Amino acid sequence: MVTIPLSLYIHFPWCLSKCPYCDFNSYALSDKKIIDEYIRRLLMDLAIEGEAKHGNELKSIYFGGGTPSLLSPNNIISILDQIRNYFSLASDVEITIEANPGTITLEACQMFKIAGINRFSIGIQSFDDEKLKSIHRAHSAQQAIMAVEAVKLSGFSNFNLDLMYGLPGQNAASAAFDLQIALDFKPPHLSWYQLTLEPNSFLRTNPLGLPQEEELWDIQQTGQDLLSKNGIAQYEVSAYCASPNYKCQHNMNYWQYGDYIGVGAGAHGKITLSNYLVKRYVKISDPYKYCQAESFIESDETVLNDKLPLEFMLNALRLYQPISYDLFQKRTGFTIDAIEKQLNYAKKLGLIELKNNAVIVTNHGKNFLNDLLEIFL
Repeated sequence: MVTIPLSLYIHFPWCLSKCPYCDFNSYALSDKKIIDEYIRRLLMDLAIEGEAKHGNELKSIYFGGGTPSLLSPNNIISILDQIRNYFSLASDVEITIEANPGTITLEACQMFKIAGINRFSIGIQSFDDEKLKSIHRAHSAQQAIMAVEAVKLSGFSNFNLDLMYGLPGQNAASAAFDLQIALDFKPPHLSWYQLTLEPNSFLRTNPLGLPQEEELWDIQQTGQDLLSKNGIAQYEVSAYCASPNYKCQHNMNYWQYGDYIGVGAGAHGKITLSNYLVKRYVKISDPYKYCQAESFIESDETVLNDKLPLEFMLNALRLYQPISYDLFQKRTGFTIDAIEKQLNYAKKLGLIELKNNAVIVTNHGKNFLNDLLEIFL
């Protein structure tokens, strides 16, 4: 069987406060004493995963949350040391930490770099104080600016700025102004995506005065034109980079149907077994139960082979690049004929083209991605 690339995701479930639009597995941190116990359990979780001998070297490590920048550099060192005890790391391994403004300083950034972090992802969301207040973010625009400057002054050449559009009271002009502030920092990577009120979030049941569909379309078109003029290319539904070298390798592995280990409360994992059977699992989501339970696994399942072609496409279609027939076969064990019916239907609707042994999403398909994805559900 072909070797499947492997990544590692580590979840830290606490934030300074819970954002009302968020339905991630995150909680307001009320007692810092729990962090030491959580780290102890994380190290145990890592050891169990390491002893399972999943095989390949790690191509990326991602500290997500929550707000993992609340961890100390010593915490990060302990975790990375444990990882190295059980896994080999690629020579160009990408090690990302998510950070919220207000939780990082120049000194902290420098220490994280010494600890082994080589990529920051900063949750800016907006550089407009009014917009930040409207979605109840805990930081100010000035703190956001200081956070980006700290990361740059610390010598990080690889970092991501996370921005939202479609915020309350926003129009195309104000969204572009917000985006231009981010571009002035010359970020190698940008995540720019629409505010979505998730089903379990507070704001879903307490809606704000959000821009309507026509205004959202103007915001999106204006923003994408601005990004393009600044040499920032879109390579995924909500991801943009200054050059292919700055694509988020961790997320690329997800979208290209690679394998990943999940460690921490609520973390998900996907491992390809022999004969292309796929095992999926979820760790216990409640962090307090995670710190006490005998087993870290909350649920798991084995995905049968005939589900893999459709699962692959639901991931790969997010990427703005051709999907080669060869990659499809390497990740699923099937030839492209396994989804011939769906491909022909999508082609008939003008959502994709089939040429050079690859599936290519058309501009029409990009604009109606949900319609395209539904064909493969």
